[in-house]
Amino acid sequence: MTTVEELKKLRDQKSRPHLEQYAPVWLLREDVFAEDEAIQFHVLLQHNLHGWVNRRYRYDGFNDTLYHKGQTILAEDEALEYMLEAPYIEAKVADVPNSYGG
Repeated sequence: MTTVEELKKLRDQKSRPHLEQYAPVWLLREDVFAEDEAIQFHVLLQHNLHGWVNRRYRYDGFNDTLYHKGQTILAEDEALEYMLEAPYIEAKVADVPNSYGG
């Protein structure tokens, strides 16, 4: 059985390479399902096609797989409320136009 801290570390190893293209990225919420060795989490990022989005992912620790579970578009003023906290993934310069369109 994987501990919660180990599960978060595995999630970060899998999700950071994908999410770095959207940096800065803020972690909004995470729900740990220890019995399933899974974490469902929401991030705020600026998408090159859709603008500011709240994107949901599920990390399956047993299979070491990251699933995209959908997203909702946020107004810029709503996104600004979340940006008061430090980002989950920082960026020196945002490169939103060159990020992957998916």
